[in-house]
Amino acid sequence: MKFKFREIAMATLTVVFTATALRAAHEVRVDNDFPVLALSQKKTIKAEKKWLLLPVKNGVERKRLDVFVNGEKVRWIDIELAEENPDWYAYLDISDWEGKTLELAVDGLAADAKEFSLIKQSNKELDKDKLYNESQRGQIHFSPKRGWNNDPNGLVYYEGEYHLFFQHNPYGSEWGNMHWGHAVSKDLVHWKEVGEALYPDEYGPVFSGSGVVDKKNTSGFGSKDKPAMVVSFTSSDDWIQGIAYSNDGRNFKRLDHPAVPKVTDGNRDPKVIWYEPEQKWVMVLWVEKENRLNTMHFFSSKNLKDWELTSTIEGGIGDDRYLFECPDLYELPVQGMPGAKKWVITAANGEYAVGTFDGEAFHPEESRLTSVQTQDYYAAQTFTNDPQGRKIEIGWFRTKTNTASGNDFNQSMGIATELKLISTDEGIRLSRKPVEEFKKLRGKRYTFNNVELGQAAFPVEFEGEKPIEIQAEIDLQETESITLDIKGVKVIYDAKNATLQVADEKATLKTDGKKLKLSMYVDRTGLEIFANDGVFFMPVSTLVNLENNKISIMSKGKSKLVHLEVYELKSIWK
Repeated sequence: MKFKFREIAMATLTVVFTATALRAAHEVRVDNDFPVLALSQKKTIKAEKKWLLLPVKNGVERKRLDVFVNGEKVRWIDIELAEENPDWYAYLDISDWEGKTLELAVDGLAADAKEFSLIKQSNKELDKDKLYNESQRGQIHFSPKRGWNNDPNGLVYYEGEYHLFFQHNPYGSEWGNMHWGHAVSKDLVHWKEVGEALYPDEYGPVFSGSGVVDKKNTSGFGSKDKPAMVVSFTSSDDWIQGIAYSNDGRNFKRLDHPAVPKVTDGNRDPKVIWYEPEQKWVMVLWVEKENRLNTMHFFSSKNLKDWELTSTIEGGIGDDRYLFECPDLYELPVQGMPGAKKWVITAANGEYAVGTFDGEAFHPEESRLTSVQTQDYYAAQTFTNDPQGRKIEIGWFRTKTNTASGNDFNQSMGIATELKLISTDEGIRLSRKPVEEFKKLRGKRYTFNNVELGQAAFPVEFEGEKPIEIQAEIDLQETESITLDIKGVKVIYDAKNATLQVADEKATLKTDGKKLKLSMYVDRTGLEIFANDGVFFMPVSTLVNLENNKISIMSKGKSKLVHLEVYELKSIWK
């Protein structure tokens, strides 16, 4: 690809705003008889600070912002540009052009337009004091400082850090302007956002993909002593698969040609892994074929730059979204079966297949298995290169974080979980549980044992406004249902019909008929619930009032609370 953002001889920066809905100039009425075309308005300033702060007014018409250096377009975004009283400011990094002249031009605005007067520069985050303290900000779930996020991308451990890239709109609280945002962590719990890793280029916005460490330097991007991090992604104007690499975990250079040309319109989300038996790389790519047939295409490469198709596998058709977008592929040992290993292929909605993989084709043994009970958790991906050899997953937690007036961020990520394969009565199944590191958030603990439950609610009260972890074991005995009221959110287990209902979500949860064991993690943004040794996973997006510091448990019919452990959890931002 011709990626010029960091390689252009820098002199003059031109920023052009164009109303998205009207690519031509707008009309400005000076009287009832003579419409006058509004001309481009320009303003020249010197780039002196790190960020250009762009005023955003949620809900107004988006305008097109184009940025040029010496006539070359290097940034372009759609933005709800505020004329007055901005809800928040988006931060555009202009440090590459420090000391250069910036020319700002807004097309289709009247000469007295106010947008220019609200644009400013800063070396500091002027909203830093409020960051991570907002009323709808999850305290145990990652979310970007500003803007929208969706799919996790490029998950990889590199140079002592876990790298979480993600689909990011830095300039609005709704989907658009797809960049790769970037956050890093030492422990999979506390995350630090470090800026945009990949910007849209002439091939289009940057859609989802994956990341690896090229330890053998097959690409030549690094060396065996200092291997490169290599990420793959979809460029969504031309639907090609691109490659970029980094030698420091922060700055990326793109391959100057597509790694995989377009197969069909919309093909996307390359997942790349190292296949040790044949010393090669494998890419899995979602491709929609005729009649909306979902397929996964498998490619092989010796160098991460040149790829050839080896096989395809078919999924669902149309609204049957089995094997639809955001593939993942990995091998895991089967717990309790010494020496046994199986391969797993997953897609965005959490449905998966278990089988074998020979380096060219996946051969399913069991298909259409369910690992996620709601669609509030989507597009999950696993990390490559975990130093402990674990298979760790993070998914997009589709939270309801856009309802507060003036919100400058939207959406979240799920808790990092460790995946395992376990043998059950129904077959080999995926299990997930929060990573061991998550326990470091535990604070004050409350414990209760052997409490007879009935129609009168058993209350538990807390101190402080904190997220909580709940570990509960209930002897069902002769109960018809169990109701837990957790900070105002009802969690109801119907023992007769074997269903668990949380807010508006309901899922089948079979037990042995004797005991119900639940692990629950409660944040402002919702609950993540695990049961049946992690085979059952029910994430529920619902806004929770942390000021409600009460839990109560009641039973319709005879039951006993065998054990209840509740932990107040510390914020990941502190």
